[in-house]
Amino acid sequence: MITKTYKRLLIGLSFIICHLSFSVALTSCNPEPDESDLYTFTGQTIESIIEQDSTLTSFNYILSRVGYDKMMATYGSYTCFAPTNDGVAYYIDSLYNDEEANIPHNGMRQPEGVSASYESQTPEERLAWLSDSLCLNIARYHITSTYKNIVSLTGNGEVNTMLGYEFSYAPQGDKTLLGGKALIIDSDNEAINGLVHVIDNVIPRFTQFAGDVFDRNKETYSIFGEALKLTGLADSLLPYTRGTYPYKQLFRSGLSGSPMFYPANGVGTTGQLECKVGFTVFAEPDEVMRRNGINNIDDLIDFANRTYGNAPEWYDYMRENGLKVSTGDDYTQRFNALNMFVAYHIVKASMSVNWLVYQKGADSYWNFAPDADPHDYYETMLPHTMMKIWAPHDVGNGLSLFINRYQTFNTLTNELASPGTNHEVKRQGVGINRSASLQAFNGYIHQLNGMLVYDQLVPKGVLHERMRVNCTSLFPELITNRLRNIATGDGQIPSTHDGSRHGVPVNYFENMKYYVEDAPNVICMAYCVHGAWRCWESDQMQFWGKYDLALKLPPVPSDVYEIRVVYAPMSYGSFMQYYIGNSSSVASMMPIGLPFDATIPVTDPRVGITNPADDGDEGVATDIAMHNRGYMRGPYSYCGHAESTGWTKTNNGRYEYGQSMTIRYVLGTVELKQGTENWLRIKSLSDATDNPVGLDFVELVPTSVLDNQTYTEDWY
Repeated sequence: MITKTYKRLLIGLSFIICHLSFSVALTSCNPEPDESDLYTFTGQTIESIIEQDSTLTSFNYILSRVGYDKMMATYGSYTCFAPTNDGVAYYIDSLYNDEEANIPHNGMRQPEGVSASYESQTPEERLAWLSDSLCLNIARYHITSTYKNIVSLTGNGEVNTMLGYEFSYAPQGDKTLLGGKALIIDSDNEAINGLVHVIDNVIPRFTQFAGDVFDRNKETYSIFGEALKLTGLADSLLPYTRGTYPYKQLFRSGLSGSPMFYPANGVGTTGQLECKVGFTVFAEPDEVMRRNGINNIDDLIDFANRTYGNAPEWYDYMRENGLKVSTGDDYTQRFNALNMFVAYHIVKASMSVNWLVYQKGADSYWNFAPDADPHDYYETMLPHTMMKIWAPHDVGNGLSLFINRYQTFNTLTNELASPGTNHEVKRQGVGINRSASLQAFNGYIHQLNGMLVYDQLVPKGVLHERMRVNCTSLFPELITNRLRNIATGDGQIPSTHDGSRHGVPVNYFENMKYYVEDAPNVICMAYCVHGAWRCWESDQMQFWGKYDLALKLPPVPSDVYEIRVVYAPMSYGSFMQYYIGNSSSVASMMPIGLPFDATIPVTDPRVGITNPADDGDEGVATDIAMHNRGYMRGPYSYCGHAESTGWTKTNNGRYEYGQSMTIRYVLGTVELKQGTENWLRIKSLSDATDNPVGLDFVELVPTSVLDNQTYTEDWY
């Protein structure tokens, strides 16, 4: 009998072997099923546990149809959620009898050589009616490449599956409910290659497109769903894949002692990464509409006409391009008021409710000081507009989510080591109901508790602050393709020895442009997944090689902005020049600031940093002098933790001080127009071909915010 402790040791060894063996695989350390018998075990595997359980024969049939029974009998570290025979039978019947399916019977069809009707077949015989693709999808949706014991499934969250989509988990009584349908009824069955949880139902996959989900939920969203159709925006929510892109995973040791993605001659492989496109729709249910005097589609059209009728007065994009609002009945017109209302509800990134902001938690590492609130900015489908999503720490135990919450003097303070006083909440924001989201095949629908609009207070108030935009907001492909959701040690990351980086193909991002020939062989790109990085939201992008690229900045309201980037001084950093332009064309680019050397150590007089523990004013005078030279300390939000005593507001804990600290570099001030695109170009000026540059976040700060005579910028 193998003890649980010994099994856990073997599971850990199996994971390491898998990670070394498949570190250059495409999207996971798990190979596709192989007909050969690759490994021999002396203990229980996931497959042998399933095979020996008479209540799991239907699920084992599905696994064997697509070769996943062999995968579950090989080395690795998996968690398999195995539905019972009764659960499989119920699910298959629901597929076959689904009258609203896009494809008759959801693709189930009569097997060759079978003349009997579906209704006359036994549950076991009906399994043969499943197509291979359905079997594959079911199998992959019930397996994850990570070790998920029942303790790790406590509370609310998501599990990333081998299908590339996640399902939710939540408590239900003393059990755990998966995907809103399947209860775990027998947990933590340990195998040498992972775990088996027995569940009472198949976890429902979401095969309906976002527009169809509204059709199926007319009792809740009849008005919004009708508006989505009238505007034609439902047709914009069809799923598609932009393509499959190749990337090279090349490693070289010697740089800071760990393997890196490295674009040079050497041993490596070429991988492929699919780029799916998805959406998140924020929608008011009929109940919220009625509370605001909207009882039918005509009332909503009236509301939209009143709200957006004079939009060019504050919507800079329209004014600068000479556009007028239409209040006619061609609702498909881009600047028809109803179309504008609906478009502002849609974000081109597929996000579950738990990933709208980077939440505080045990795995948040050092991203939050006591009063620093999780927030993020997202571009919407209303041209050149953004929304802010915010989880204030002092509302709902920090779990309440609001869109476009606004308080005065946000990101400013009148006190040291504190957000300060007189931050009056002018608008509570539109709340997001955490427990009423719907999932579609190509995204999510999140329920709102108020009317969401892009009105004057959004550009003039909500977004009139220091905007720190994370790399995953700049590149929504990272969100939709489930890269942002993975973390160091997940096991599905085909990257370095510790699983901390994921290769990203050149040309993967719509918001990025390259100016070098043969870019895939000259530049290597990696996403540093969630882990103990000294980075905002614990992640960042890295570029290695002789880079010359540009990224599209967020569509901020028209104003004069101070632009900043953040970096960690390091001896193998880059020498670079930044440019700003109103298109991705090189001809539009003008230098911003002087050439910048990221190798300058923190102790260099050109930086002028001091240890705030030695300064009687907690470093305030130094901050002013540094800013005049174009430098700022890293944000207190993740550079202010004390080594042993936790977060503190005393001078000894204000900032990290030492070689590992991060520095913000002020590129300069520039006028940005909402009516055009704005691109930031980064060009390597170094002769070396292996120097990196990191992209953690970009800060965009209206100079009128910085020039406030009463308040100064906070440290967070």
